Amino acid sequence: MKFFSVGILGNGSAVPTRIQNPTSQIVQYGKSRFMIDCGEGTQMQVLKYHFSYKNLNHIFISHLHGDHFFGLPGLISSFNLYARTEPLYIYGPPALENILNELLKVSATRLRYPLHFHALKGSETLYSTDQFSVLSFPLKHSIPTWGFLFKEKPENSRRLKKSFVESYSPGIEEMHKIKNGSDYIAADGTCLPNEDITIPPHKPRSYAYCSDTSFNPEIVTEIKNVSVLYHEATFMNDAEDKAAEKLHSTAAQAATIAKMANAGELLLGHFSARYSDKIPLLEEAKAIFPNSLLTEQGTVYRVDEY
Repeated sequence: MKFFSVGILGNGSAVPTRIQNPTSQIVQYGKSRFMIDCGEGTQMQVLKYHFSYKNLNHIFISHLHGDHFFGLPGLISSFNLYARTEPLYIYGPPALENILNELLKVSATRLRYPLHFHALKGSETLYSTDQFSVLSFPLKHSIPTWGFLFKEKPENSRRLKKSFVESYSPGIEEMHKIKNGSDYIAADGTCLPNEDITIPPHKPRSYAYCSDTSFNPEIVTEIKNVSVLYHEATFMNDAEDKAAEKLHSTAAQAATIAKMANAGELLLGHFSARYSDKIPLLEEAKAIFPNSLLTEQGTVYRVDEY
């Protein structure tokens, strides 16, 4: 089973503070890395927490508030100074393409590598291999904003029990047939039923990113049964009116979405700078969805089966 994780580079909202950087994350699946949002200071966070740009070829920008993309032009420039040659694919709101082109033009930057831009539009599949895909879906915020769903594709074949392989040492061709549902005939003619020598395929794992957004139950259909959900929790419930005004969510509302979606785990982030102590945010969420966690910058969270 491939390594699947999300690393938190920044989990603050609006402006940087001494302890919180604006939003950015790195999702890793196998050897591939994907960046979600790129707030100011993201490059410094990568260095500080020893993350890697290796095999990072896709960047997803949720919306055009500065705390989610002001670090992107600098990163594009740094990749050029690093003599990058691999193509870089950026997915973001349509206006972002013009912003990047103008910045490259006025700074007389000629990229050594191909830069490909994909304008987000509604719900769609952005990236797909035979094992993994990335999808977008709209969120409800003050400007056009998208969430992203990273998901494994279902396995078609069953898995061999280790005890069976050790006892019978089947050949490669036999193992392939068994994985596809065949029984096994032992040397003495005994038939071993498939269900006795195999176990079901791994349950596909998934990670959903929802920031920034107001409380919006409509997204539940997009993230149903997600393994790990990251949902913004900018405010506590006593500031629910302010959250509604700013089209953000409270920790309790994030937990409610996780519960409605039957998520395996909830990661809270995008915290307002007003909260030096975030434990009350966690307590508020756990009262509704017990498997809630406060994200910590520099921490890598595994995406596991639930």
